[in-house]
Amino acid sequence: MSAIPSLSIIGCGKLGRSLARMLVTHNSVLLADILNHDVASGGRATAFIRAGRVARGYGDLRPADIFLIAAPDDQIEGCCAALAQTGALSARSVVFHCSGALPSTVLAPAQAQGAAVASIHPIRTFAMPEKVIDDFAGTYCGVEGDRRALDVLTPLFNGIGARFVPIERDAKVYYHAAAVFASNYLVTLLDTAIQTYARAGIPQDVAQKMMSVLVRETVNNVLQTGPEQALTGPIARGDIDTVNRQYHAINAVEPAHGRLYKQLGLATARLAQRRKAAEAAQKE
Repeated sequence: MSAIPSLSIIGCGKLGRSLARMLVTHNSVLLADILNHDVASGGRATAFIRAGRVARGYGDLRPADIFLIAAPDDQIEGCCAALAQTGALSARSVVFHCSGALPSTVLAPAQAQGAAVASIHPIRTFAMPEKVIDDFAGTYCGVEGDRRALDVLTPLFNGIGARFVPIERDAKVYYHAAAVFASNYLVTLLDTAIQTYARAGIPQDVAQKMMSVLVRETVNNVLQTGPEQALTGPIARGDIDTVNRQYHAINAVEPAHGRLYKQLGLATARLAQRRKAAEAAQKE
């Protein structure tokens, strides 16, 4: 592998563009080919990255030191199989993907051609690539894969400020589920809060402003002190009458929200018990 390795990307969307732009800007890689579902999309990717060549198909891909498959999860295995048939891979190649849900073993077709494989999952959203590029330093990435692949990729990602966290390949489903709880389901929970505010006659834009300080302070408290110490509210106080009134009111108008309120209430009660147990242990 050359001193500055060459990188080609298959499925270069917002994540691929962001990573490639940072790696190229830091002179960590030489961008070779971009293969997207159409030439126009590939052209937009190379324009954003300010480097690279648009490939017109798998047969147009040139050999590269590193291949990133940044396609949607359900396409990664198929993309890898197609790449493996091109002849662009060798025993010196590294192939990786950035899925948080899939293990690096889905890249088995590349391994069969002698390539080393890995998975590197940046734990953040890439909805706004320019913002990601500006503040990527310090981003945690869950990583697993072949030692040779990680030996090549680690210094490249260190150069853009990534912080690697090794994860167990066979337990990756739990790793990604945790991220879903922390991000996706948090959005759904806040949407439920906005809908519940609406039942009190509060418009969404006002509700979002009302929630902003509460949500930010709650998240900050959890991250600084842990969930046990951050917990407040009626269940933490033991005010079960209030909890029951809220449950019955919500359940009467929206049973799905009622079920959610009940399940979260039971989980919160268990968290409150953990807090009490920890406080009791400190007093002993």
